[in-house]
Amino acid sequence: MNCCAVEESRGINNSVVDQSDLSAGPESDSLTSSCGNCLGQGRPVSRKTVMLMLKPDLLEQAMPGKFSFCSARDCPVVYFEDQGTRCFTVDDLRTRVGLKATEDPIALCYCFGFDESHMREQISQTGETTIPEKISRLIREGLCACDTRNPSGLCCLGEVNKTAKRLLSQRSESA
Repeated sequence: MNCCAVEESRGINNSVVDQSDLSAGPESDSLTSSCGNCLGQGRPVSRKTVMLMLKPDLLEQAMPGKFSFCSARDCPVVYFEDQGTRCFTVDDLRTRVGLKATEDPIALCYCFGFDESHMREQISQTGETTIPEKISRLIREGLCACDTRNPSGLCCLGEVNKTAKRLLSQRSESA
């Protein structure tokens, strides 16, 4: 299953990469709920994703209700119940959430194991990064599993490309 199938355009290093709004997914047509902690808008996330991310002793708490993903970097809440008071924080998950992490390893791609340090190292050695293109190629081959491996339940490529642009910009500013 290719959970990240979207149209392609030119991206980092003018290579073909997936540049559409990759935060959009089958359950994300509307931003309906606000996080009770930071008041940021959440994006609906499947119960399957929530269940796969939570520590085993919290699974029963997530059985009822519908949850949203809070992507605010400074907010410790990852999932919050749309019509209730339950929420799950970064400490409740089995996986580190790259969007919430401030220290390495900062996960970028949960399917193929790339983190921000891989990209920083490649940019420092070569002045560019091929990581977005590698991920895009693997996605085109149908090898991703973002809906179950990424805590947001969505494709990582949008965040990967944003990070690449930021790191490349930082490098050119310091040069």
